[in-house]
Amino acid sequence: RHYGGYEYAQQGGFVPPDMVQQPYTGQIYQPTQSYSAASAQSFYGSSFEDEPPLLEELGINFDHIWQKTLTVLHPLKVADGSIMNETDLAGPMVFCLAFGATLLLAGKIQFGYVYGISAIGCLGMFCLLNLMSVTGVSFGCVASVLGYCLLPMILLSSFAIVFSLQGMMGIILTAGIIGWCSFSASKIFISALAMEGQQLLVAYPCALLYGVFALISIF
Repeated sequence: RHYGGYEYAQQGGFVPPDMVQQPYTGQIYQPTQSYSAASAQSFYGSSFEDEPPLLEELGINFDHIWQKTLTVLHPLKVADGSIMNETDLAGPMVFCLAFGATLLLAGKIQFGYVYGISAIGCLGMFCLLNLMSVTGVSFGCVASVLGYCLLPMILLSSFAIVFSLQGMMGIILTAGIIGWCSFSASKIFISALAMEGQQLLVAYPCALLYGVFALISIF
């Protein structure tokens, strides 16, 4: 029976209509899918496959590191200014650690001097290049170039592990390594900052900086 919209149960009492058991029709309730992969992709902007690699997000590009290393090892190779004008510090950190490690193998614990002289030299070259160049340069770029050009100095410190550099041959080898480092650094700087005709002016302070590293390797 129905009384005012309520159904009278057989056991007695009134039961609301929405609580009356409905007959089974053989269909299972399917909830509407409000969250889909397409909506997630539109919410986050792109899928995970479109995201850049982790090393690229950290600023580590092995191809650029290899090209910069080849530019330093080959002094006559033309430097690519677009690649050299980057604040890549992964390679310089490795070369500084390698330089300190070779000094350690020669019985010289000079890690503090290496990092201290590197910081002072980068600061001095940063101020000098900003005064000389028209475009200007960032501190990270200066540290990156000077760090990569420290690679020939690692060869000198490795040679000092076996042989003494305080003789005539050691002086000639040291002078050649200093010229190699300063020439490579000045070549990269004038290529990245468009400072044509000023390579000798840039090479002189670079030679002073790498000369200090050579003195650490000799004595």
